[in-house]
Amino acid sequence: MQIWSTLNNQQQQNLLSRPAMADNQKLSDIVSDIIEQVKYQGDEALLALTEKFDGAKLTSVKFDEVSLEEVSGLISAKVKKAIDQAYTNIKSFHQAQYPQDVKVETAPGVVCELKHAPLASVGLYIPGGTAPLPSTVLMLGATAQVAGCARKVLCTPPNKDGQIASEIRYAAKLCGIDEIYLVGGAQAIAALALGTDSIAKVDKIFGPGNSFVTEAKQQVSRIPAGPAIDMPAGPSEVLVIADKDANPVYVAADLLSQAEHGADSQAVLVSDSEALIEATKQQVSAQLATLSRKDIAQQAIQHSRYILTGNIEQAFEVSNSYGPEHLIVQIENARESLDKLTNAGSIFVGQWSPESAGDYASGTNHVLPTYGYARNYSSLGLADFMRRYTVQELSYLGLQNIGDAIMDLADAEGLDAHRQAVALRLQSDLCAENKGGNAS
Repeated sequence: MQIWSTLNNQQQQNLLSRPAMADNQKLSDIVSDIIEQVKYQGDEALLALTEKFDGAKLTSVKFDEVSLEEVSGLISAKVKKAIDQAYTNIKSFHQAQYPQDVKVETAPGVVCELKHAPLASVGLYIPGGTAPLPSTVLMLGATAQVAGCARKVLCTPPNKDGQIASEIRYAAKLCGIDEIYLVGGAQAIAALALGTDSIAKVDKIFGPGNSFVTEAKQQVSRIPAGPAIDMPAGPSEVLVIADKDANPVYVAADLLSQAEHGADSQAVLVSDSEALIEATKQQVSAQLATLSRKDIAQQAIQHSRYILTGNIEQAFEVSNSYGPEHLIVQIENARESLDKLTNAGSIFVGQWSPESAGDYASGTNHVLPTYGYARNYSSLGLADFMRRYTVQELSYLGLQNIGDAIMDLADAEGLDAHRQAVALRLQSDLCAENKGGNAS
């Protein structure tokens, strides 16, 4: 346990550092090399890297469409019902986010519009690793489906038998995804960005992943005319703010729910109650022993932080400084604190709102900014699968009304051609004939 007020600024910063940030140059070099391999060797590199990292010897990265169609009978009715319910809630929440176009006459005869259109081609990265994630298929696929993206490309690493989980396949089918490739890691991101003989490149890449995936997304986003990315979403993390009345059983369960994601996950508890912190630590040890993934969770718990603050207001400051992916608030009158919590990917309010709800079935999106990027990135939403563009239409009257302002500003910037484009129109006989006309 660390007492926040006894630490200097550097010590506080070190306490809130992420475990996966170490040795960034080495990580960058490895990822850069993988991207180069995919760039010059294409599918050959994908097959070789899949065998190296996933132990699957494939002859093609394209997933068999027949296997996708036959998936329904391969999962239990219970799991199928759960996926269906989550899919319905996610679609419902994201359908409510559909943006409204805007049309404004900013001056007589000057009409400006803001319009929205779905991205044509999106790449959806689904982590494999130590656990299949059909929930991430739903988060990305259902949102792309609601947005109306015409081409939805899913990449996920195969198991050693060259297969992917039936639950992932079923979720993909629900979301209308029929283009699936058996490739993961930085090589999948490179393929989506650059294209290969099998995988045509996409306009934007979505999805969480480990530090290699996160680094690859950031590197390909800098390629000229390359893809956009959703956010730097890396290893999972949670911060819990709890007061003396919080239930340590629930607090510990929430910390462990993130720890079991992977060894590089991080769980942080911030409280103004030393008794609550000690009780939670005991609960973490007790609950950890019952987990099927306790070895992974144990490694992640080594990165955990228990921080004692002088009061709850100071706990809010710690949370805002950390900028957690998931923020759970288990304090009295938790909802009243929302305006004070400025930096978080997704907030879970009160003792009955476990982070697991957002991960699976409440309806919010679980693809969230990590590494403190919650300070300047948003949780994934429908708008991320769309692009905005503007339209303007001027009549002669409209051009006349703002023409002087345009020409004067062009003069001020020394751009004669800009001025002339207006002046010639205002001086022409055609404009005189149209005098008094309105923009349609």
